[in-house]
Amino acid sequence: MTHTTRDKQALLTRVRRIRGQVEALENALRDDAGCMAILQQVAAVRGAANGLLVRMLEDHLREHLGPDADDGARRRADVEDVAILLRRYLK
Repeated sequence: MTHTTRDKQALLTRVRRIRGQVEALENALRDDAGCMAILQQVAAVRGAANGLLVRMLEDHLREHLGPDADDGARRRADVEDVAILLRRYLK
């Protein structure tokens, strides 16, 4: 069982929270809310998405690169996958 399957409910809860925040942002824009209110919603969406990313990345690192992870080629491939993800995220 993968960590995403094992933690599916918690991850789905986070995704639903993000969806709600995106809907609130859309409503704020549609309703001509003030600039600060819109920026606050953008920050909330970003924070929630970052929280999901961190949670999944931590779980991935523990599962695939922790002490019980495979050695050798699979481990090197997992390290490269994480490096690619971090480069994309930090662009």
